[in-house]
Amino acid sequence: MALKATNPTSTNSWKKLQSHFDHIKSKHLKDLFKSDAQRAKDLTIKWEDFYVDFSKNRITKETLDLLLDLANEVQLKDAISKYFEGDIINATESRAVLHTALRAPKNAKVLVDGVNVIPEVHEVKKKIEDFTNSVVNGNHKGFTGKVITDVVNIGIGGSDLGPAMVVDSLQYYKNHLTTHFVSNVDGDHYQEVIKNLNPETTLFVIVSKTFTTQETLSNANSIRAWFLESQPKEAVSKHFVAVSTNINSVKAFGIEETNIFPMKDWVGGRFSLWSAVGLTISLALGYKNYESLLEGAHKMDEHFRSSDFENNIPVISALLTIWYNNFFEAESEAIIPYTQYLNQFATYLQQGIMESNGKSVDRDGNKVNYQTGTLIWGEPGTNSQHAFFQLIHQGTKLIPADFIGFVESLYGNKDHHDKLMSNYFAQTEALMNGKTEAEVRSEFNENSLSQEEINTLTPFKIFEGNKPTTSLLIQKLTPESLGKLIAMYEHKIFVQGIVWNIYSYDQFGVELGKQLAKSILKELKEDNSSSKHDASTQGLVTFYKENC
Repeated sequence: MALKATNPTSTNSWKKLQSHFDHIKSKHLKDLFKSDAQRAKDLTIKWEDFYVDFSKNRITKETLDLLLDLANEVQLKDAISKYFEGDIINATESRAVLHTALRAPKNAKVLVDGVNVIPEVHEVKKKIEDFTNSVVNGNHKGFTGKVITDVVNIGIGGSDLGPAMVVDSLQYYKNHLTTHFVSNVDGDHYQEVIKNLNPETTLFVIVSKTFTTQETLSNANSIRAWFLESQPKEAVSKHFVAVSTNINSVKAFGIEETNIFPMKDWVGGRFSLWSAVGLTISLALGYKNYESLLEGAHKMDEHFRSSDFENNIPVISALLTIWYNNFFEAESEAIIPYTQYLNQFATYLQQGIMESNGKSVDRDGNKVNYQTGTLIWGEPGTNSQHAFFQLIHQGTKLIPADFIGFVESLYGNKDHHDKLMSNYFAQTEALMNGKTEAEVRSEFNENSLSQEEINTLTPFKIFEGNKPTTSLLIQKLTPESLGKLIAMYEHKIFVQGIVWNIYSYDQFGVELGKQLAKSILKELKEDNSSSKHDASTQGLVTFYKENC
């Protein structure tokens, strides 16, 4: 077994953390700052263009030391080495986990079954570069000789969420091509996308490793049928390309082999934007910007791989999740980017984090006796402040939050950016400090309210504070900085999985529903069926069939 299997709750460091938690759980962040003048400095990591402040978390130096002891006790350093070196750490599927190799330089060496995969990685990147430049420059034309104006990405899961998030996040850097995404098998979705497209000037990128995914193939075939209503069959080869490993099925679809971009089984879907799945990103942003995205991720890879744990951003971030999830029993984390560009970032991380670490069986196949995984949610500030911050500030749940902000705005409107960032800073301060009863009464007294009114309203105006936040302040949103940010969360996922003693890179939990859907689909298309369901499901199926 590549990874050592250790139940974290059986370790000495976990037992010490539990004892420490009992001692610290009621301490208020305000008091922690008062007792340690160096707290903010000591609990901040500065790395490249990242300034990451962990000081507004409910921890002390002792907490951090014990969490780092836990990381060492479960042999995190050894696991990181195996992660980067191509060991079979996805043991349930007998695969390496090597999205990091996709952004490694040409002179790197990563062996899989004794073969260095880096040369092939760069061959695919060169193919992406050449095709991107051909389309963007207008050399690759449609069947009727018109230049490509629109690109439609057809995929689902990581084949959609990753490219869609990156393209949306970096729209400031987009070129003249208009990019669209089709993912849901809902027919209304693809119809809305294609209704204003010109088939003569549209390129379709079908992303499916196996070329068998129901949602993707249903959408691809329906769009192909729409395309052939106005174009001859031989035009398909000029307007459809694929990212897949199933060469025969792709060719049968009508796509030329030269327009098939390969990917490897050691690339998990939710980490696949770094592979040929990123073709749409390259087309939308231009290859140089896509390459910068990869370079940023590689820089974070090197930081994670080589930095001491106490100065390692993904490691500290992951250990804080363990602290809140397993000791404070906080079940969710909020991701709050203070930029509208990252409006899909939390959605993207939902798949990455919850599909990876939503596991209840450990690496020995035993049912775990502790919590794993966290619920991920969030929206950009300041929108989120007018939506769900009430729950974070005054609700009954403890919700740790990551605040992501940028020093520079892209269009340079400093007045707006100062207002945006003043909210960023104010919210983390308010969540930490809260507002005491004395402060509330003092404010009321300034407003000349009666004592009865003050007594009635005071309980509703108190903020207990002590709500933990981590502040990530980045110089500017660029392709490189976004690459660093995505990779940071990827490595955070890995660390959590190692500590929780689970396999983060399989996703068997998505299979059962798909299996049942196939049999129910057959039933929906037949007049009579002998399928047996529970009373609820049978009632729903019957109602649907009788009324559609």
